[in-house]
Amino acid sequence: MDFLLIVARILFGGYFIMNGYNHIAKNKDMIGWVASKKIPNPKMAIIISGLMILIGGLGILFWTELELSVLLIVAFLLPTTFMMHDFWKEADQNSKMNSYISFTKNLALIGGALAFLFI
Repeated sequence: MDFLLIVARILFGGYFIMNGYNHIAKNKDMIGWVASKKIPNPKMAIIISGLMILIGGLGILFWTELELSVLLIVAFLLPTTFMMHDFWKEADQNSKMNSYISFTKNLALIGGALAFLFI
């Protein structure tokens, strides 16, 4: 069972580490989309959110500061899910489907993050 927990930590933490790194290192690719969602100061929002999930992912991976790590991940995912993946506002069916998939994936990630608090 310990082996599976290590695998879960690598997969879950690694997901947020990679995405946090991409938020910080490749924020130019995201600025237009974030700005289109009416987020103030998109570049700063991307960097701050990237740091949140990078630190949260590292905490999950290394099993340190677990409560803080989960808090950072959930604090990122909750507003992001509703503000950035608002599928109900999309007119284009492809955009609606992509946003819906991201919305439901984020809800599952919130559940996964919270589950780490009970291990």
